[in-house]
Amino acid sequence: MSVELLTVVLFVSVLLVFASGMPVGFGLGAVAMVVATFAWGPQAYKLIPTTALNSVTSFILLSIPLFLFMGQMLVRSGLGEAMFQAAYVLAGRLRGGLALGVIAVCSLIGAMVGIIGAGIMTAGAVALPPMLARGYDRRLALGVIMAAGSLGILIPPSVPMIIFGAATSTSIGKLFAAAIVPALILIAFFSVYVVVTCWLRPDAGPAIDYRPTRRDKVFALRDGGVAFLLILAVLGTILGGLATPTEAGAIGAVGATVVALLYRRFSFAVLRSASIEAGQLAAVVAWIVLGAAVFSNFHMLMGAGRLLNRFSADSGLPPIAIILMMQLSMILLGMIIDEMIIVIVCAPLYTPIAVALGYDPVWFGILMIINMSIAVQTPPYGFAIFYLKAVAPPDTRMSEVYRSIAPFVTMKALLLLLVMLFPGLATWLPHLLFD
Repeated sequence: MSVELLTVVLFVSVLLVFASGMPVGFGLGAVAMVVATFAWGPQAYKLIPTTALNSVTSFILLSIPLFLFMGQMLVRSGLGEAMFQAAYVLAGRLRGGLALGVIAVCSLIGAMVGIIGAGIMTAGAVALPPMLARGYDRRLALGVIMAAGSLGILIPPSVPMIIFGAATSTSIGKLFAAAIVPALILIAFFSVYVVVTCWLRPDAGPAIDYRPTRRDKVFALRDGGVAFLLILAVLGTILGGLATPTEAGAIGAVGATVVALLYRRFSFAVLRSASIEAGQLAAVVAWIVLGAAVFSNFHMLMGAGRLLNRFSADSGLPPIAIILMMQLSMILLGMIIDEMIIVIVCAPLYTPIAVALGYDPVWFGILMIINMSIAVQTPPYGFAIFYLKAVAPPDTRMSEVYRSIAPFVTMKALLLLLVMLFPGLATWLPHLLFD
């Protein structure tokens, strides 16, 4: 069977398996091994133990359950609610102030937990009801919470970023540093959009007639300071070269436990529930990593890498056009497949080609992560949409959710184009810190 036909068979089979409702990790592994059995015979099963050992025993991947535990403890510690209350106190009197506060708080939450669920669920539960109760335009409120809550993918410590680094042997510290400037640009895009929208339509984000007391301001500054110190403990140690991502994850896990104690939310029941939830999420990630690694390794051994290299060499296209085609393919995949699967499957295929074309793997990794932040918000599969629908008012229609996210997806696409055309936006800071 030719590698071209094999690729078509693999991806059609994966789509059919996903449509059947089979778990993602099992589906990918099952498709790969069934096709491998027909192509190679029983010896194909030798691929499983070596792939399993190599894919889930990486020291880098050990940081994922630590960051997940940190996120679960923070969700239960009350820091998220306290930070939204601080935003209400400090920015509520500005036109569009609550929306700007959501962007700021979700950015901080993303910098502490590395996944999107915590940001969207916390913002949706705590910030969405007061925004709607105070007359905010529903589309603006839903769009801001979706866009800001999904910043956890792009803001380090991002779990997909860790998976990309492990899959391509790229420095996690450099990836974290490279993501900071693009993340700040995206936050600026969101903020400017809110300000301009509320300036053109004052009723879209009305100011709140509320005068905080000095005590309110002190507590708001305290909560912001706690969040900043935790971010400094996690990211600062990595970017400063003081700790590996795994060690920083351990620091963050301890820090989140201290925060729970500070806010008087810590108990053995909280510790138990946070540990179980983090363990379940880590197990899901591990099975996805294993299934996708089996799929990717089989596809590579059948010649997919050589096929792509041959295409890039024989196409006659300029290198940037090939990079653009890769991005478009991942955007299409993101509409139907989980973002972690795309990273695991596409990173080993695409990154060597990008490097052979003369591009920095760190830069390419940031392009892929920005792409994935678009994927989680694009229908029909984008699961961030379903997070938002779960916390939105019961009368919210899916079509309303789709319309609310359109401007923010456009801004992410603009960021992707900017970083593609101006690589220094991603490469300047890691070169400054690490080279």
